[in-house]
Amino acid sequence: MASNVNPTVRRRRLGQELRRLRELKGMTAEEVAERLLVSQSKISRLENGRRSISQRDVRDLCSVYEVEDQRVVDSLMQMAKDSRQQGWWHTFGDIPYSVYIGLETDAASLRVYDPQVVPGLLQTRQYAESLIAGALPETAQSDIEKRVQVRMRRQERITAPDNPLRLWAVLDEAALRRVVGNESVMRDQLEYLVEQSQLPHVTVQVIPFDMGAHPGLNGQYAILEFPDAADSSVVYIEGVTSDLYLEKPNDVHKYAMMYEHLRAQALNVDQSLQYISRIAKEYAR
Repeated sequence: MASNVNPTVRRRRLGQELRRLRELKGMTAEEVAERLLVSQSKISRLENGRRSISQRDVRDLCSVYEVEDQRVVDSLMQMAKDSRQQGWWHTFGDIPYSVYIGLETDAASLRVYDPQVVPGLLQTRQYAESLIAGALPETAQSDIEKRVQVRMRRQERITAPDNPLRLWAVLDEAALRRVVGNESVMRDQLEYLVEQSQLPHVTVQVIPFDMGAHPGLNGQYAILEFPDAADSSVVYIEGVTSDLYLEKPNDVHKYAMMYEHLRAQALNVDQSLQYISRIAKEYAR
C-alpha cells in the first residue's frame, strides 16, 4: 500500500503534527484535555498515532491551538480522513498486531533480532502453522489459518518487484535448533531461510551458542525505518497481551547500537549460511 494512503502511517504523521502544534502553543497534554473535557490519555493516544483521529478531533484541537491558516486545517482534516481508511490487513478481521503490520507495510527497512524462532517474514507456511498452534494452544483452527494467511501476505514485501523491504535478521542458534512442527518442517524451513538469504535485500546472521552472553539476551525486538524523513524510526517489542512501540530518539538509538553489537558478534553472512545449511542437513538425516 502506498504511503500516502497507509492509514497507520498517516495517523502517525498526523499525531506528530498535532503534538508539534501543541508544543508551539506551549500547552501540556493535561491542559488540552481539560479544555476539551476529555482524558489526558486520549490526547496522548492521538499524538502517538495509537488511536483513530476523527475530523472533529482535528477541528477541536486546531481551535484550541488557534491555527489561523485554513490551508493547514484543511490539510490536517484530509489526513484525518485518510487515516480512517482500511489497510489490506483489516479484511482479515481483528488482528492483534495490526498497528505493527501497518508500519511494516510502509517501512523501507527492518532490522529484527529473534532469539527463539525464525522471524515471520522468513517463515514457511508449515513452520508458521506449527508455531502459531504451539504458541497459542487455545486458538481455534480458523483463527490459526487467518494468522497464517496474514503472515504469508506480509511476506509480499520481501518479494515485491518494486521497492522491496530491506530486511536484516540476526538469529540466535536456538531459533534454528528449536524443533517447530517436526524435523521435516525444520529442514524445509532452514533451506527456505538459506534460499531467501540469497536475495540482495535480505541478510541473515546467526549467533551460535558458543558465543556466550550477548546484548540480545533480553529478548526479541525489531527496528523499522521509513522512506520519508518525516517518519521517525520505531522500535517494536512484541508482548503477550500488548505490544510496545518506542519512538523517542534516545530509545531508538540505544536499540540501534545494541543491534550493531549483535551484528558484530554474530557469524558473518557466509559463515551464517553455512551454519544454517549444516543444521538443515542434520534434520534431513
